[in-house]
Amino acid sequence: MQHETIWTGGEPIGDFDAAYANGAAILDSAAYGPRWLADAAAFRERMAGKARLAIPYGDRPRQHYDLFLPEGPPAGLVVFVHGGYWKGQAIAAWSHFADGALSRGFAVALPEYTLCPDTTIPAITREIGAFLDTVAGEIAGPIRLSGHSAGGHLVSRMLCADAPIALATAERIDSVVSISGVHDLRPLLRTEMNDVLGLDLATARSESPALLDPREGVRLLCLAGGAELPEFRRQNALLANAWHGLGARVRAVEAPGRHHFDVVDELLDPGSDLVAALTGARAD
Repeated sequence: MQHETIWTGGEPIGDFDAAYANGAAILDSAAYGPRWLADAAAFRERMAGKARLAIPYGDRPRQHYDLFLPEGPPAGLVVFVHGGYWKGQAIAAWSHFADGALSRGFAVALPEYTLCPDTTIPAITREIGAFLDTVAGEIAGPIRLSGHSAGGHLVSRMLCADAPIALATAERIDSVVSISGVHDLRPLLRTEMNDVLGLDLATARSESPALLDPREGVRLLCLAGGAELPEFRRQNALLANAWHGLGARVRAVEAPGRHHFDVVDELLDPGSDLVAALTGARAD
């Protein structure tokens, strides 16, 4: 993973649906879902005895999380929040992405959350906050957050000054990695998916990390694939630029040749730069 990013704009966006349609831009994109489900199921089977599944953090059906424990006392907690545009996906397809951090001695938690249109994005933000407050009581030590796509939005949102988490939890979150995160929700108002998301302009503004103030002292790494859609590369650079100007320690980087679906693969490798960033003394 090379730690240098330059993003340059081109023509104005003419088709906002195409600008955010990752599956249509990736060869054999339909193969990823079944492969993730199979790999995740095999990982959970391998982790029998070290996995605690469907731990509740609320009363709604999807308000639960899976927790995977390393050999020996955990060095801390790594969280991975899945994407799916706040309207799809489930942790059953993502369990195996805990493997890299787990191999480095960290416990790893993956939260489920209620999906749109059964809820709203502000409510999902509150669910992730409730999950973090709950899991913080289970594992001691530093908390490192990571999330992909919509999950990248949600973990970045937890660094905002108005994040719905307890102060004691916030103080333990010493670094975050947003992977292909959507950090400004306003463009989604022009997409068909907003029929499901139900965003209006006021909500898009109030839920966009790039338009909000970070907490003092936050550390954030924004990572996107170099072969991603231009809008995801722009969104990746956007948050780093905005928060750098507000005094946060932020970097935007790109993984050459990676697209939206394989940019997360470094989470599988305990020797990768991404896992090192999440499990080192501090992530940069």
